[in-house]
Amino acid sequence: MATALARGWGDPVLATDSGSGRAQRLAEELGGEALSSNRELAEKSDLVILAHKPYQLEPVAEQVGDAAKVVVSILARVTQADVRALYPSAQVFCVDPNVPVELRQGVLAFAEPDTEVDDALYAQVRELFGRLGTVVEVPERLLPVAGACCGVGPAYWALLAEGWIDSAIRRGLKPDLATTLVIETMAGAAALLRERGGDTLAVRRSVTSPGGTTARGLRALERGGVRAALAAAMDGVLEA
Repeated sequence: MATALARGWGDPVLATDSGSGRAQRLAEELGGEALSSNRELAEKSDLVILAHKPYQLEPVAEQVGDAAKVVVSILARVTQADVRALYPSAQVFCVDPNVPVELRQGVLAFAEPDTEVDDALYAQVRELFGRLGTVVEVPERLLPVAGACCGVGPAYWALLAEGWIDSAIRRGLKPDLATTLVIETMAGAAALLRERGGDTLAVRRSVTSPGGTTARGLRALERGGVRAALAAAMDGVLEA
């Protein structure tokens, strides 16, 4: 996710890693520098994004110390209070982005601040992440639910597309043609839903005639348990 964010912004970066070499490759791609320590990164940065594993929160904070001025966490199931306890001298924000931020078409769930923050700083951070797509503010207690929509969503859509493409290939379409038909249909349907204010029923009705082919397909999806599967996926994410 750190790479997707950096590519979306397209600016030179200061980055560190745990020895994978990703920071160096990212700096070579975008400009900037791969630094040798988290402390050095914080000292040279106006804003630090925590994109490590959640279990690494404490050891990374120990390395950074009081050098961080503004900290933005994208760590799952880590609250603003958790971060603030380890970065007491920093302004803290929590964001849950998704991978399409790389194309500046992401959705970013932004936790409402749980304490007083500087209004000008808050606006600057919102503007920074707003460059990457749609920012939606949610109460922090609902950030995991928001993440279970936007954060994991691209993987769900990819799985649905895969199944849909496979079914078309099974019926005789060439893979590249099936892929184009499915992906472009998904993109157009998303645009139509956005244009109609998220009125899913209106979009379904505009396509479906009584007893027609679309109606038969929808009935098959309902019999197959598509709604129950999505509900189970939501529960699985939140109960992990």
